[in-house]
Amino acid sequence: MRAPQVETASGLPAEVTIYEVGPRDGLQNEKTVVPAATKVEFIERLDAAGLATIETTSFVPAAWVPQMGDAEQVLGALGAAGVSRRRPVLVPNARGLDRAEQLGVQAIAIFGSATETFAQKNLNRSMVDQYAMFEPVVTRAQEAGRWVRAYVSMCFGDPWEGPVPIGQVVDVAERLMGLGCDQLSLGDTIGVGTTGHVHRLLEALAARGIAADRVAVHFHDTYGQALANTMAALRDGVTVVDAAAGGLGGCPYAKSATGNLATEDLVWALHGAGVRTGVDLEALVETSAWMAQQLGRPSPSNVVRALTS
Repeated sequence: MRAPQVETASGLPAEVTIYEVGPRDGLQNEKTVVPAATKVEFIERLDAAGLATIETTSFVPAAWVPQMGDAEQVLGALGAAGVSRRRPVLVPNARGLDRAEQLGVQAIAIFGSATETFAQKNLNRSMVDQYAMFEPVVTRAQEAGRWVRAYVSMCFGDPWEGPVPIGQVVDVAERLMGLGCDQLSLGDTIGVGTTGHVHRLLEALAARGIAADRVAVHFHDTYGQALANTMAALRDGVTVVDAAAGGLGGCPYAKSATGNLATEDLVWALHGAGVRTGVDLEALVETSAWMAQQLGRPSPSNVVRALTS
């Protein structure tokens, strides 16, 4: 299989951690429920391809996101490896944490909003009330020695409210990290961000004491900017990038959101720039091509299409 020619690029980190979100964020918006056995095989294939960190599922009520209604079944099939600190799960509230704790999950993620409208639609809470909902979740998780990530959605734009002030995003990020979270993931939920915007937001976060080494970036590719925005973030010191194998994804509460940055497209760019990821690109492409067959449609990843055509 063809590989990129390696020409080391300046200004990039020597190594990047890919936080694979395909099994959770990638599949959550699929209208047809994917069988639990297929999800388990997907996760195991991703692991075999060298993706060390994989967000496996979400403990949201099945009525909210039917695709994630089999969380216990998926984690049960994965065994001990499926609940380790390298296998985070999304928990929306204390009830979600209860379910995760029963399975021995060691890493969780909460999902906050940078805008009022999305907080109401996604959390059924106001922006202010989201902190009260998350505080006991984070406290309990930290007291039990669990690793906690805080997602902030709509960081670069909102389909209902339009542009989102950088200061507003930073305020939300500061409140969430102040609860005791270990990592912050900045979500461009509808894919409208640009490189200058990325730089200004990271600069503003750093000024508030949230350094790039505690930040991950999560870009959707609605306007074809996800990879460019990611490379800009890496040049500003970020070393953790969210991506979904095959470019899967979307958001059930934001209809304009298309797929995530494709993990293969990210790996191709990083390997070509001499950045280590630990990922076997050939095995990853094979995995995404297999999943595309399970879903009955071609992969949206440019690299998957190029290497399987």
